[in-house]
This record gives sequence, C-alpha cells and structure tokens, in this order.
Amino acid sequence: MHLLIDMNLTLRWVDYLRGGGHEATHWSTVGACNATDPEICEYARTHGLIVMTNDLDFPHILALTRFAAPSVILLRNEPLVPEIRGLAVLAALSVCAEELKRGAIVSLDLSDLPRVRVLPL
Repeated sequence: MHLLIDMNLTLRWVDYLRGGGHEATHWSTVGACNATDPEICEYARTHGLIVMTNDLDFPHILALTRFAAPSVILLRNEPLVPEIRGLAVLAALSVCAEELKRGAIVSLDLSDLPRVRVLPL
C-alpha cells in the first residue's frame, strides 16, 4: 500500500512505514504546505494513495462527496508518533487491507483497535 502522510503528522512516519514494507510519502514532498484538505484528498484519489492523518476533515469530505476514495487512516488522540502508535498502524494496515483497497476509513483511537467504515459513507 502507498500512504500519503498529511502535514499534521511527523515526517518520521515515512521511514517507519517504509520499514514496515509500505510505500509512504509525506505531503510536504509533493505539494504545497498551505494546500487545502480537498486538494490533498483529490491528489490522493487521483494517485491511488491512502491518506494518513489526524484531521477529521477528511472523513467529512468523504461523507459530503460520497466518494469511495481515497481511503483514510485516521489517528485519533495524542501521541501521534510512530514510536508509540506505529505497531498499531502497521497492524491496522494488515488487518484492514482489503477494506482499504476497496475504500474505507480506518480509525485508531487510544485503544489502537481499528474501526472500519466502508466507503462511500
């Protein structure tokens, strides 16, 4: 899977996810730092990427548009760093792989148990 890491998450996620066998790109390396969430969402949809974020705007955009892509990994609650949440993210990517390929929002709160909403909403 190829993930697009949102600006609100550290660049360290890129190396962590790559170390876990995934492709990862931080938005700061492909787009403007002041890009809007709809612009990032459209970029991810166009390029077949999964957005990883802690921004609730992405599920809101998907609910309003009723699009089935891009899939979103939504990290809820601090801390948002791979050193603490990384294993849960890798597990969610594995357990929810089929849903993410088809289109889904996978939310991880402090329990680190994934909750899946299949798209479109």
